[in-house]
Amino acid sequence: MRFILSMLVLFVSFVSAASYKPQDGDIIFQSSQSRQSQAVEQATNSPFSHVGIIFIKNGQPYVFEASSKVVYTPLNNWIAHGKQKNYVIKRLKDHNLSNIEIIKLKQVASTFEGKPYDIWFGWDDNYIYCSELVWKIYDRALKLKIGQLQIIKEFNLTSPLVKKILKERYGNKIPYQETVISPVAMFNSPLLITVDKQW
Repeated sequence: MRFILSMLVLFVSFVSAASYKPQDGDIIFQSSQSRQSQAVEQATNSPFSHVGIIFIKNGQPYVFEASSKVVYTPLNNWIAHGKQKNYVIKRLKDHNLSNIEIIKLKQVASTFEGKPYDIWFGWDDNYIYCSELVWKIYDRALKLKIGQLQIIKEFNLTSPLVKKILKERYGNKIPYQETVISPVAMFNSPLLITVDKQW
């Protein structure tokens, strides 16, 4: 019986993966395995610490992401980097992107390519972190705000790891009023629906 159940779960997972077709503009979430990612998850009370936007290039899906810098990463490679290879993919609800809208998204994305990762979570464009990248692409290209902006002070800053990283990054000058967007705020946006997941 246990074997049959295992095979059924495997079959359902396969059907789900086979039925998903990556589209330009899809937003993909995962839990990364770095120390900073653990702190993000604790501060935001969520399992999500990394997010990227999917674009099709030469017929293949890539994730446009801010890691050490802003780059295109093949979708399968991106998934493999996540904790237990788990992910959730969302896209706009009740809105099929037109070719013109996709071009706009890619044009805005190109302005960020190669920029260094922002370990300080600032809101300017000199350095970029993952959720900031995706949020700004949608906002500037299509005037869509995917997720509620917050300030650092609103997060859960009580865990020892979060306190340690804040001290390392800012010393005694933590910018509590800095505007930020978290992966989970984007995940919870009412503008999105889930189209695929392995979690």
